Amino acid sequence: MEKVVKSEAEWRAQLSPEEFSVLREAGTERPFTGEYVDTKTEGVYSCRACGAELFRSDTKFESHCGWPSFFEPSESEAVRLIEDRSHGMVRTEVRCARCDSHLGHVFHGEGYATPTDDRYCINSISLRLEPKV
Repeated sequence: MEKVVKSEAEWRAQLSPEEFSVLREAGTERPFTGEYVDTKTEGVYSCRACGAELFRSDTKFESHCGWPSFFEPSESEAVRLIEDRSHGMVRTEVRCARCDSHLGHVFHGEGYATPTDDRYCINSISLRLEPKV
């Protein structure tokens, strides 16, 4: 996979201020406000910054947490996981493997009835849904 590397100025020119805040500065959109929280449309979710495929609709599930949730990425190499010790807690940050944009966090062992028991809690603004045709 070819990496996408841009300067801060290039990312600012490409992304809206809200997209930049989440994707490049690891911000978080408010719960239950994102475009894809309740979406049931079949398709592929790609990185809003670089277009890399990240998740598929058949792995999306209702977690009622306020953000789109998936039980696994499209491919194991699609995302990069990083220990996040911000905000006084230890979590696992999810980033796009292609452009290193912040997507959200992954949580394990919460008891969801999914094949992986993982919840990839992803900001809608980090994604772009390409509906199945």
